[in-house]
Amino acid sequence: MFLIFINNRDCGTTNWLLKFADDGKLFGKVQSDLDTISFQEDLQKLLDWAKEWEMKFDVEECKVMRIGNSNKNSKYYMDKKELEKAQEEKNLGVLITNDLKASSQCVQARNKTNRVLGMIHRTIIYKTKDVLLRLYKSLVRPHVEYCTPVSSHCYQKKTSY
Repeated sequence: MFLIFINNRDCGTTNWLLKFADDGKLFGKVQSDLDTISFQEDLQKLLDWAKEWEMKFDVEECKVMRIGNSNKNSKYYMDKKELEKAQEEKNLGVLITNDLKASSQCVQARNKTNRVLGMIHRTIIYKTKDVLLRLYKSLVRPHVEYCTPVSSHCYQKKTSY
């Protein structure tokens, strides 16, 4: 029912709006003053939609991320509050950075797997090969494989952890 309620949330916006449940990402190419104005107008349309449907945006949670070097350093506002600029943001468990490099995501996955491996080491007494393999496949491997391009040769670099 909620999805039906919010499905018209992007009516009238000129930029793209990705929706996932109660979350949304407005994005587009901003290379000129007209693009900046268009983006700000879309933000206002979303605020107007929320007001019409008696909903509120948590403006403190709304952020702007600029990707690339040619972006204008424009300021955007919602409810007369300037939106915070973000260097990285987590979306559905994936860490996205403004340089679109995957190294932060890989470090995050490594840290999670190390914590899980430490927990297994501290708490499991009966450590047979079969038990450890099952624990690895169910608790560790999902963190390594979830949206982590570790196996891609273009992301490999020499680092010491």
